[in-house]
Amino acid sequence: MLDVHELVTLRADRPEAVARAAAARRRPASWRGAHGRMMIIAADHPARGALRAGPDPLAMGNRAELLRRLCTALERPGVNGVLGTPDILEDLLLLGALDDKVVIGSMNRGGLAGTSFEIDDRFTAYDGDSLAAAGFAGGKMLLRIDPDDPGTVATLESCGRAVGDLAGHGLMAMVEPFISHRVDGRVRNELSAESMIRAMTVAAGLGTTSAYTWLKVPVVAEMERVMAATTLPALILGGEVAEDAEAAYAQWGKALAQPTVQGLVIGRSLLYPPGGDVAGAVDRAVSLL
Repeated sequence: MLDVHELVTLRADRPEAVARAAAARRRPASWRGAHGRMMIIAADHPARGALRAGPDPLAMGNRAELLRRLCTALERPGVNGVLGTPDILEDLLLLGALDDKVVIGSMNRGGLAGTSFEIDDRFTAYDGDSLAAAGFAGGKMLLRIDPDDPGTVATLESCGRAVGDLAGHGLMAMVEPFISHRVDGRVRNELSAESMIRAMTVAAGLGTTSAYTWLKVPVVAEMERVMAATTLPALILGGEVAEDAEAAYAQWGKALAQPTVQGLVIGRSLLYPPGGDVAGAVDRAVSLL
């Protein structure tokens, strides 16, 4: 049972407990689960101010409820990893929920949702040194390329440096690329095959080496053609909570048939599924692997 009072007391009175929990954590023997793929639960949305899940604009705004759902998901057979920002991952460390898990730290959360500076996505969370010190497996970065927004070039440069920084520590660099545009003042990702091919080829070339680079990509039309754009390993992201959950599972399953796809990174679709059955939603996703 999640005890928020105990968690807050521990943070207030013994902040050094975070580093101790990271040092004591059991590390996974492999990045791959028993199914031979990666099954990662994503929970880095709140730090970018993106709290919506389904029809609820503040679904991820209750931290105790989010942690409860995360712990439920991480306990399910076949789930072998988690992606999050320092605040969330450190809560999970203190709760003892990260043993034997592949842990990926989210790095650039400065492009806050709905802001004028959203595309200039500053690195405001983990860096290579902190991820290595925590004993985590790698870092994830969001790369939105807007041809009309000069902030894109700063994000490209920062992501390139982060890829090299992570590689220097022998850590995975998980890059999530999109071609994006502003529509009525809001950033929208372009989810066509052509746009994803372009975004992926740009992302694959970032940094001083691609040896540790993985791509995190959405399901779009013509996935076979899209995934043929690179030889880098890729993970499929879940995106928004789908109204038709079965259609989403079918799309993920089809994408997993591509040779470069090595697993799934899914957040809100599994943490806040229609009907609220987190365990059932996670088990259904794992079955695709």
